[in-house]
Order: sequence, then C-alpha cells, then structure tokens
Amino acid sequence: MKGPPAPTPTTPSVNAALRRARGYPGGITFVDLQEGETQLTWRQIHDRASHVAAALADRGIGRGDRVGLILATGPAFLDGFFGAMLAGAIPVPLSPPQRLGRLDEYHAATARMLQVSGARIGLTDARIQRLLGVAMATARPELGCHEVESLLAFAGTLDLDNAPESIAVIQFSSGSTVDPKPVALTQANLMAQLAAIDQMVPSNQNERQVGVSWLPLHHDMGLIGCLLSAVYRPDPLVLIPPELFLARPALWLRAIARHRATVSPAPSFAYSLCLKRIKDADLTGLDLSSWRFALNGAEPVSVGVLDAFAARFAPWGFDPCALTPVYGMAEATLAVTFSPPGAPSRSLNVDPVRLATEAVAVEPTEGGRRIASVGFAVPGVECVVRDEGQDELGERRVGRIWVRGPAVMAGYFNDVDATRAVLVDGWLDTGDLGFVADGELYVCGRAKDVVIIRGANHTPQAFEECCDSVPGVRQGCTVALGFIPQGSDGDEQLLILAEYAGKQAEPSLEGEIRSAILLRTGVRAHTVCVLAPGTLPRTTSGKLRRAEALRQYVTGTLTPPRPVSPWRLAGAMARSFFAFARLRVSDAR
Repeated sequence: MKGPPAPTPTTPSVNAALRRARGYPGGITFVDLQEGETQLTWRQIHDRASHVAAALADRGIGRGDRVGLILATGPAFLDGFFGAMLAGAIPVPLSPPQRLGRLDEYHAATARMLQVSGARIGLTDARIQRLLGVAMATARPELGCHEVESLLAFAGTLDLDNAPESIAVIQFSSGSTVDPKPVALTQANLMAQLAAIDQMVPSNQNERQVGVSWLPLHHDMGLIGCLLSAVYRPDPLVLIPPELFLARPALWLRAIARHRATVSPAPSFAYSLCLKRIKDADLTGLDLSSWRFALNGAEPVSVGVLDAFAARFAPWGFDPCALTPVYGMAEATLAVTFSPPGAPSRSLNVDPVRLATEAVAVEPTEGGRRIASVGFAVPGVECVVRDEGQDELGERRVGRIWVRGPAVMAGYFNDVDATRAVLVDGWLDTGDLGFVADGELYVCGRAKDVVIIRGANHTPQAFEECCDSVPGVRQGCTVALGFIPQGSDGDEQLLILAEYAGKQAEPSLEGEIRSAILLRTGVRAHTVCVLAPGTLPRTTSGKLRRAEALRQYVTGTLTPPRPVSPWRLAGAMARSFFAFARLRVSDAR
C-alpha cells in the first residue's frame, strides 16, 4: 500500500504555524461541565505563550531543553506547550493524575517519564501541583516545578524559530504492552503529518473545518490530530476536558451540534459510552448533520459499535458515512491509514479458526468475526504486511504491519537499542498484526498479545469481542490472555479477565462469558475472573495493558482501586506537599 505523494507543508515549524494563525479569526474554546464556554483567540494564544517562553528563558531554559508538562485540558496547557516551543525547548506532555486511588502507581510512572526524557523543569497548575510532590521528589528536575500562571506575568516576550530537523516534542507511546517509550518527533515529522491530515480532511476559505475534542492533550490524537491540526489550518477548535466527557458524554455531542462541528475523533469506547449513557432527553433539539468526519481510532475499531452508533443517532441527523475508521501510532506521529471520507465504513467477515491456524483471512461457512477496514495509506506513507522473515505477504495473509514515511519518528529519545529494535532501513515495525484486502488495511491484533492455544495463534480481540456482547460485562473492559496454569502440563491456556457493569456481578456472569467464547471461537476458557469496575490496568490514554494485567493476576495483586475518601485524599495531598517541600529545601541548600 502506498499513499499519494506527500504534500508540501505550508509552514516549516509549529512556531511558524502559530505565528501565521495570529492573523486568522477564531481560536480555541473551552467547555465546562455546565456548558459554559471560554475562548482564546489565536492572537491571545500566541501572545500568552510568548510571555511564558521569555519566563522560561529567564529561568535558564534554552534550546533543546526538555520541559515536562503535567497539565489538564485548559488555557494553561496551551501556555506551557507553546511557551516551551517558542523558547526553543522541547515540551514533554504527561498525564495529570487520573485515579486518586492509585497515586503511588501514578507517581512512579510520572517520575520515570520525567527522568527518561531528562526534563529540566516541570510545569503544572496550583491544583495538580498539590498531588505531584512524590513524583517531583523522585525525578528531581533541575529547575523544579512551577505553576504556569506565575510565568504568564513575566513582562518580556520571546518567539524563536526552530529548525525542521530539531526535535519538536517528546510524546510517550501508549505503553499498552510495555512501559511507555519517549517518541522523539522532529518539526519536519509534525509538519509532514499535519499536511497529510489537511489533505485527508481538507479545509479552505469557503468552508473551515470546525473541530470538537475531549481527547487528552498529552495523547497523540488529541495533541496532534486536534490541537496542532487546528493551529496548522488554522480552524476553530472546541475542547472539553476528558474527565467531563467521561462524567457526562452528552457534552461531546451537544458541543458538536452547538458549534456545527465538522470533525471530531474518538476511540471505539467513546462511541460505546454514548450508546449506554446518553438519553433521548439529552439530545432535545440537537442536529448532528454537520458532523462529517467522525474519526474512530487509537484502539481496535469495533464494527458492532459503529453500526449501533449510526442507528442510534440517525434520528438526530447523524450520517453513517461520517464514521471514518483510521489507524496510527505515536511512532508514526499519528496517522498511517485513513478510510475514504464520505464513504460507508467497510468490514470483512472472516473465519476466526483459519485466521488463528493458517494466518489467512477468508470468508467463513457460518458465523465468523467482523474486522473493520481502517482504509488506505495517508499521503506520503507506505504500508506493507510482512512475515517473520520480513518478506512481503500477499492479499489476506496475516503478518506484521510495517510503515515508512516522512512522519515516522526520528527514534526513541536517548534509547538507541529500542530504536534499532523497531526501525530498519527507514521502516517502522509497528508491532501490530493485520492484512491487506483490495488495497485496504485490516488490523487484527498485536504481535506481542497473541494467545497460542493448542498451536493456533489467536488475537486477544477475537475473545474480547465475544465478551462485549454478554449483558453485564463492561464493554471494552475485558482482556484475553494466554497463561500456563500452575500444576498443568505446560500448555498455554486461555485466561479471561472481565469487569462487570453496575454495582455487582450476577452469579451467572462467568458461565455466560464462557459460553459466548466457546460458541463463537470454539475455544474453551480455562479461567474466567469477573472483576470490579476499574480493576484492569490501563495506560494514560485509556488502553488496557494486557501484559501488566497478566503480571498482576499471576502475582495476586490484581485488585480494584480503593474508594478515595476525603481523608485519604487530604493525606495524599499532604504527603505530596511535604515531599515537594523537602525537594525545594534540599535545592535551596
């Protein structure tokens, strides 16, 4: 598969794009839980960032220095991110605390990422800083941790140019199978990707693309696909904090209707959440007919969810042809393939047994597993499917997906061995399994997540999708794993870890899960564990971490997060405060 020729970017860097955006109307609008809105114009965004850039330079930040950003969706994120870039530094967006019941785990992960990236300074806000003391005390950034608001008051301004070959941003990979790795993206990588997206979702003076997003800004789809794409065009963008979307999914669709948005991306679980949590009363007076690009990516695309979403929201003007499955990853900056805009989404029904045993996608005699097409290679990208010997495979043969193009990363930051493991002669080994049919890519799993049962290779999704159809199971909250039970003959068996929906699990749920898997795949699960909501470990972008789930199961540490009482929260904040205070005192000495 080879995409059209790569378009020439309109600007050489993000800084130049932000400078150019100053002359355009519109900007970024932030939505709160009560649907109140706050807007910053492009001129205001640039001007605020230039003050932060000057303040960073005054504190000793120079070209190439890394700036850790631990900020929620809001104006402060824009100030810190673009401020670092205008100072010639490299922003490193990291997730703010999400699960207060797992602060220890969060502190360890955040400290590791600050250390791996070599961040000289951390930027946050007053609310989040109260929870960061342990992470900062462990990572010990040279220049400490500062509130962005304090930098905005700096009198001077700064706006440097950045060379195309310079590192623009370090974004950590999702870490769904391993610890997140620091993906180093150059200005040229970003601009190539933004130009390709602009060609796939065209915008012109007569029709601007209006975006709405609730996606986290530390994640590639939210940061590059939404925020930086809006700057590049430049087009209006509406941002909803992800925690507000999770609490009230209707905010997303209501914002799309209110702003007559044309483009809004999300992973499959978000479309599923809308099906479960949005009531007709939430949609009174809404018109979703403007939504022409309902992109679906960042996790496996569920054909059933696509069909159900299209049917559910058709009465409010939603066009099924707007659903656009896509495929990409942090190491490729973002997008690798795109489904044709305005066309019905496509899928293939394949025989799961032959897919597992013969690595071939063929029509079943009955039943089968539907796999969504994620489209064609985006401009400038080549995509091939290879066997273990790196020979290219023919149509419908399952193998590893390899990608090449101008947006493929320069490498993992300061990790030559990890870079060599995935980059070969300019080609990126994605670690994903898939096949090509009629020129379109179909992704069917992760190579490292393969479950081997009696010599047959099964993707976890083949089992997990069975569980999604079982009433009482939280959709998208199941992991299928291969494991060797204690006392067995050494053969790998199937382990299912599934979270239940609601306040408690029905006694029959385990049996219903077993029956659904056996009926659709012919494989009998050795062990089924029904877990409380929130038990399964996830990445900061919400993806399930299968390897970590297996490790916790084997070691007996797979437990649900404890409820966070006001006393526990106060204690966590106090521990963070004193740890951070000790760090500041130590630095002063």
